[in-house]
Amino acid sequence: MTRVSHPGWRVSWAVLVYAALCAGCTRHQAFRHAAVAAEIRPPAVVGYLPFRTLPDSRALVPPPPAEGSEALALDLEYSRRSLALRDSPAWTLAISDAYLMFPHAAGTFSCALNAPITEADTPHLYLLLRRSLIDAGLSTYAARNYYQRPRPFLSNKAPICTPAEQGRLEESGSYPSAHSAIGMAWALILAELSPERTPEILARGQAFGLSRVVCNAHWYSDVIQGRNIASATVAKLHASPAFLSDFRAAKAELAAVRRKDRKPLRACRSEAAAVALQRSLAQ
Repeated sequence: MTRVSHPGWRVSWAVLVYAALCAGCTRHQAFRHAAVAAEIRPPAVVGYLPFRTLPDSRALVPPPPAEGSEALALDLEYSRRSLALRDSPAWTLAISDAYLMFPHAAGTFSCALNAPITEADTPHLYLLLRRSLIDAGLSTYAARNYYQRPRPFLSNKAPICTPAEQGRLEESGSYPSAHSAIGMAWALILAELSPERTPEILARGQAFGLSRVVCNAHWYSDVIQGRNIASATVAKLHASPAFLSDFRAAKAELAAVRRKDRKPLRACRSEAAAVALQRSLAQ
């Protein structure tokens, strides 16, 4: 697995932040205004859910762990243990998982699915992941903007896995984790598309969130509550006719790829080793 360093990551997440803050705009207006940046190629994709119908994360998650609580002690312990994984395969995976731009992000679950996901072979599935990313990511912002929880690297002063993003992360709330919400939303959708691979898919979704702890960009409780927001988002997506249409088409595409016996394009053994290292955080 190779290290990943992509300047476009900042632009993609900036679009999400802009839309989250533009509460008075319609969902499409927010993205249209944000997409005028010349760096965005191709134009930003919008989610399935109208902005006003996104899950209210402030109502769905409890406040961040309080000083002196057992939950905060667990956060601190996970953070301390994660520092030992710097420059390990888990650190390399965290760098890769941090990068949400496509086509790179489309391959996140290819090993778990035992099938590639590409715009050429699975265009509806590719679009399904892109659009649901936006819904899950934006669903975290009501709570994030309200609590403005400082990130772990501000406390432990240790490096993060994406140093070019440190300035931006210092200014954004940590709780709940948007990356974790996105990863688990993808996992829930893909497990429904490919139920025979459910254990592998859900494990990868959990690992995607834990990559943020390894990266030193999020606390463990940020990740857990991100998963909860993912569940609420996917439930709402099932009421979207556009989502359901793409879901049905994606299921057919995935079946066709399997009939052709196409294999993942990623280094699955390296990924499995990295995920195993992540599990050491809980031991």
